[in-house]
Amino acid sequence: MEKVKQSPKRVFINNIDSYSSKHIAKFVSECVVGTSVDPDGEMETEEEERMKSNNSGAAAFQVVGSVSEKSDEDRPHVLEEYLGLDRDQLLPKLMSCDVIIYNISQHSEQVEEALWAVSALHNEMGNFSGPKTFILISTVMTWACSKPVDPDDVELPFTDQIFWRRRAHPSFKQHIDLEKRVVKMGKTNRTLFSTYVVASGLQYGMGEQVFHFFFKTSWLGQEPQIPVFGDGSNIIPTIHINDLASVIQNVIEHQPKPYYLLAVDYSNNTMENIVKTVASALGPGKIQKKPFEEAFLTKDLSTTEIDSMLVNLRMEGVYVKELFSINWQCESGLVENMELVVEEYRQSRGLLPIRLCVLGPPAVGKSTVSKQICEHYKLHHITLKETISETITQLENTVKRFDPDAENEDSAAEAHDLLNRLKDSMEQSGGHMDDQLLVKVLKVKLMSNPCRNQGFVLDDLPKTYEQAKELFSAEEDESEDGTSHISSHSRKIMPEFVLRLDATDAFLKDRVMNLPERLVQEHNYEHEHFLRCLASYRENNMEDETVVNYFDEQDMTPLNLEITSSDEPDCLLLMQKIYDTVGKPRNYGPSSQEVEEEDMRKAEEKLRREALERAQEEQMEVKEARHRTARWEEWTNGLEEVRQQEEELLEAQSVPMRNYLLEHVMPILTQGLIECCRVRPHDPVDFLAEYLFKNNPSDY
Repeated sequence: MEKVKQSPKRVFINNIDSYSSKHIAKFVSECVVGTSVDPDGEMETEEEERMKSNNSGAAAFQVVGSVSEKSDEDRPHVLEEYLGLDRDQLLPKLMSCDVIIYNISQHSEQVEEALWAVSALHNEMGNFSGPKTFILISTVMTWACSKPVDPDDVELPFTDQIFWRRRAHPSFKQHIDLEKRVVKMGKTNRTLFSTYVVASGLQYGMGEQVFHFFFKTSWLGQEPQIPVFGDGSNIIPTIHINDLASVIQNVIEHQPKPYYLLAVDYSNNTMENIVKTVASALGPGKIQKKPFEEAFLTKDLSTTEIDSMLVNLRMEGVYVKELFSINWQCESGLVENMELVVEEYRQSRGLLPIRLCVLGPPAVGKSTVSKQICEHYKLHHITLKETISETITQLENTVKRFDPDAENEDSAAEAHDLLNRLKDSMEQSGGHMDDQLLVKVLKVKLMSNPCRNQGFVLDDLPKTYEQAKELFSAEEDESEDGTSHISSHSRKIMPEFVLRLDATDAFLKDRVMNLPERLVQEHNYEHEHFLRCLASYRENNMEDETVVNYFDEQDMTPLNLEITSSDEPDCLLLMQKIYDTVGKPRNYGPSSQEVEEEDMRKAEEKLRREALERAQEEQMEVKEARHRTARWEEWTNGLEEVRQQEEELLEAQSVPMRNYLLEHVMPILTQGLIECCRVRPHDPVDFLAEYLFKNNPSDY
């Protein structure tokens, strides 16, 4: 008999670039034919088994959908994306699909379009090429103001069997009106056009949306206490986004008779329990109750999210439980599955810790490099001195807060014992600590939430092969074949990158010689002590078991960096090489406040730079004016000196002529003038000339 192939159903989902629809689209696209479970638990017929066998492994659905904005995000699971289509263009796209899903649980502005879509499809029923299914993903906020099922039994849950008793939150009136319209239009001809309303609990998982504020605040670790708005006793109906997608898949495949379903997990977690569990898994572990009005002052929370988190509903999805066999991912809810959800949150948002270890001889610049790495990647700088000091302070505070009547007597006693051991060890070893205590203190620090969230840089730690072995592989799990491997606990603190800085002894000695006295005292680099430390480092690194060798044994090749200069350009090149090796930061990036502060800082820096440039230009102009004045004065003085020299030269050159005139010419001229006065000739000039010619001095 010829094999019959079942063609995949074409599924439209709106806003597939939003949190909720994105994950539903991905889940649905990955469903394959033959994996659905019979909801009735009955034996399949031979024909049904044959059909599933023939189509096993084939995609059950082809997903198309609309996007709200253009982006570079790659969505290979989506066959077609529609951006900016008007309704005349969008309707043919909907008509070409077997299933139309409109998700209004996240964006209320989609309510109007969803109403148009279901109405337009209902009007086009006569032109359908085959049966179509319309699924509206709504929200439990349409139940927010419902009266109790039984006033005498407040713990009796709401169920989808009594959906007509629901009363919506004032901000969700449009949602409940749309739900009623969708249900009504599906009653015309369910064989040709079936409609469903799936009221979703508050969604979580895969990066978070409604609860993201609490995850982010805890992960950043900047607040000592995570806020709970209101008294926190309200029960929050929730569902993991993948479990919601699984419910949608079952509705598509099984076409159940009930047209209104509640999609909620089996938990009854309060808001306080949820926030406290998030705070313990990612943050300080402490919460602080605040008036719910303060939530409206929080920039990261929208009005819709605030309304959702203040809902108080105990709910049970009876139809989902009875009609479907859901392969639940988080059936027991958010609190019970927090470890899984936190891991999804980190993976989905790329918030993976960066762990580095910086090694090298004394004075090579480990601390400087470590601080620059921490500043660039927003990591935690781990030094032995600060870690011990911080641990002692924490233990002292724990002992001081000890309450004999409280239940934490054992932990307080343990803290007191550890504090005494630390102080005794430091006193007996002259400020040093034995390896066992050192490893214990370091391990507690590295396993703290801040280090697990953002990551850390170990500055010159561990110092020996044994310390490295105890710190990173003290808890080895033995597999069935007898081989040991590092436990998951140790993998969480194992560095990803090992940087080994090195330099010649001559360079290091010269660097220490040129250090300011303050830094010499701070780092204990007195000449004799530094030489002993350097010699000890070189000797230890000639052994077979070194810290670098330990990382080599773990298949981690250190990045060797040779320091040859302290000049700024060389240091910048060194840091750039490290950044290229480690890669891009894995954090949230700057917050809106930090962006504003950075923009303000840049603006102020620009103004200062412009003012400095103007001042420099003015100084140059003044300097040039003074230079021109000086040149003019110099030139004027030079001319005067030349004139004086010329006069002196002329004076010197005229002396012989003057003497000649006085000696030979002036006496004859004087006599000629006297004779001219005596005779009084008609032409005195001609007379005088004639007289001088006759009495020529050359005759003498």
